Amino acid sequence: MKRFILLIFCMLFATHVLANSISSVRLWRAPDHTRLVFDLDGPIDYKLISLAEPDRLVLDISDTTLGTSLDDIDLTDTPIVKIRYAGRNNNDLRVVLDLNNQVQPRSFLLKPNGDAGHRLVVDLNDIEGTAVVSEPARDPKLDEKRNVVVAIDAGHGGEDPGASGPTKSREKHVVLAIANVLAEEINAQPGFEAVLVRKGDYYIKHKRRWEIARESRADLFISVHADAFTDPRAKGSSVYALSRKGTTSAMARFLADSENVDLAGEVNLGDQEEMVAKTLTDLVMTSSLVTSLDIGERIIGAMGKVTHMHSKRVELANFRVLKAPDIPSLLVETGFISNPSEEKKLNSSSHQKKLAKAITSGLKAYFESNPPMGTLLAWQREASEKAKHVVVRGDSLTSIASRYGVSMAALKKANNLNSNTIRIGQTLRIPSS
Repeated sequence: MKRFILLIFCMLFATHVLANSISSVRLWRAPDHTRLVFDLDGPIDYKLISLAEPDRLVLDISDTTLGTSLDDIDLTDTPIVKIRYAGRNNNDLRVVLDLNNQVQPRSFLLKPNGDAGHRLVVDLNDIEGTAVVSEPARDPKLDEKRNVVVAIDAGHGGEDPGASGPTKSREKHVVLAIANVLAEEINAQPGFEAVLVRKGDYYIKHKRRWEIARESRADLFISVHADAFTDPRAKGSSVYALSRKGTTSAMARFLADSENVDLAGEVNLGDQEEMVAKTLTDLVMTSSLVTSLDIGERIIGAMGKVTHMHSKRVELANFRVLKAPDIPSLLVETGFISNPSEEKKLNSSSHQKKLAKAITSGLKAYFESNPPMGTLLAWQREASEKAKHVVVRGDSLTSIASRYGVSMAALKKANNLNSNTIRIGQTLRIPSS
């Protein structure tokens, strides 16, 4: 009997000892929300209560202890003024978030996935008019001779680090650096404008990424990533477009599976699939895919001059982030971060610059040949086509140059003329004055 009582006592003691613990708390600030992630050593029960006057959130977690400090969390540019915590009912934990304004809270639990264990995620969504970070409204005047807009999406971010290299380089940091350089290169081109989908170390859902592109009225969506493979010898860059049916290679299937994995709380994905199914028409999607493939081929041609290409054609795979039906979309794998040599190159500012210049060169070549309606490029192309003169009796190069206010040298160069001789009926292109 004594042994039985002792066994029961030990079991109760063990249960108490094995109560959940919070091993760490991480915070990320995004443009429209603040995310708190509590790392747990097991599943929990919890309640989240929103209170006003003063604004605060109360998080009650059952049978859990705090195994880390909350005092060193950087609350800059967040709606959180202070984080308080205390034990409750002997075994429970209460965490209070003091706020400087109202938020729309959202919380959910995540099961272990990859290197991540059990997690409790608390999102503090900004209420319109109280956002800490805001974007300026687009000027309607830009619709006249507007720029070609390229949305650049740096993959992963926040608690989703993406792939890791041999020296622990994180994909999320590498691709954000490349995205920033790419944006600089694109903005340096007359008639082009870059929009960064992710500007810092925070996570954005796949669906939200191309929604941002659509809100920016983007003409092209490019998602920047860095490959990882089980074999560290794998190397080279690749360009992918969306496949509605299957993949074009085993590597494409492997990468799509890895990039589509939910690592950072992207729950309730059914709404995306439902919306895409409803809004996707064959006509729109086919047009977008044809454009994507054309741009992708030009980018591959330009990138092949500065880096090794793992694939010399545009691969097809079912990437979630490419599912905007009305925007040509590409995913560029800039290299294998799992390859020691390529990891070093991907962290090199000079190599990042080469990649950015090549990608820019490829997309620029496409849009200069196929300018979207209403853009400065389209206006320039139309003006160039209109600036022609058909030679009639009595015309000379001197009189034509004088009429249009251009130099004889510029007129001859624009028409590849080696002499001053012209003939009746000949069409001459008039260069810009």
